[in-house]
Amino acid sequence: MTGPNPRQADRSLYSVAEVAAMLEAGDTLILAAEEPLLAALPRGDWIGGTSPYFMTAEAGGACDRDRIFVQRMPAIASVAWVGMLNRAALPDMAALGPDNGYTIVLMPGQSDVHRDFALHGLEWRDMFRRPVVGWVTGVAGDANLAARPKVFDGRTGRSADDAAVVLHVALPEDAFARVDIVNLFTPDMDGPVLTFVEDTGFTVERVRVDGAPTRLVDHIAANGIDTRLPLVADYNGAMINVATAAINDASGKVSFYAPVHEGIEYRFARPIGDYPQEFAEHLGDPSGEIAFSCNCILNYLYAGLEGRQTGSIAGPVTFGEIAYMLLTQTMVYLVIERDGTGS
Repeated sequence: MTGPNPRQADRSLYSVAEVAAMLEAGDTLILAAEEPLLAALPRGDWIGGTSPYFMTAEAGGACDRDRIFVQRMPAIASVAWVGMLNRAALPDMAALGPDNGYTIVLMPGQSDVHRDFALHGLEWRDMFRRPVVGWVTGVAGDANLAARPKVFDGRTGRSADDAAVVLHVALPEDAFARVDIVNLFTPDMDGPVLTFVEDTGFTVERVRVDGAPTRLVDHIAANGIDTRLPLVADYNGAMINVATAAINDASGKVSFYAPVHEGIEYRFARPIGDYPQEFAEHLGDPSGEIAFSCNCILNYLYAGLEGRQTGSIAGPVTFGEIAYMLLTQTMVYLVIERDGTGS
């Protein structure tokens, strides 16, 4: 039986029955949908995570609670290892992969594996041995309090809210994978430098503004800062965002979707213009085969991307993006090229 091919049709979203047909045909899939849809799928070569938000080929940004977003593993690739890893095992995940290929990792939002990866992932052994991409799973904004972000291992039928699912992909010798990040934000160089010494991590109270200690909430209020704009810092040549999650006026603490670190200089970002237009300009026309992509929920919400395109790349809308490390307010994609020709 032959299932629909998402690379031949101008579609990203499929019914449970259509995805089941793809799996029966032997396809290897990376899936995103609400939990009941993923739970209804048969066992097969797939991994998945919860999200009802997507950037689709057919409709641009979409919230769809009845269909599944499909990304198919390229025909030249093969599964080297796939499975669930708990908090204790995840730091050794790179050792399970191939010499040539890439890794996709999905992890539940607000979980211990999510926090461990954000705080310590760059220190884990062999994490730069091959490209690592992925995303943080989440639930709809109106979901009930009992709903938890989940990941799924299709081979075993297991789901979890406290483990990561990892797919190591092997490539032939004449192919290689490349990770690209689309980040529209740049630091406002007219603003002060923010450093974190007393407080670091996902939640902070104290900050140093050009060296002077103060509360971050006071700095934000006094300067009328739009916290839809992330903090931006230069991490070894790459501009990395730290997006604000919440401000607790009672405690005076600020929470982020990614941690802030000691020894890094941050500034709030400059405002940007038209999100979809700027995404398309930053993206250009990538060479090679796009094997994976994801875009941040904050880009989706703040820019009003529902029904709007952001260039030619489709992918799940996520609650944190992974390109070796945890990112926020970015789009991540992975390209496979052969013989350096991009064909």
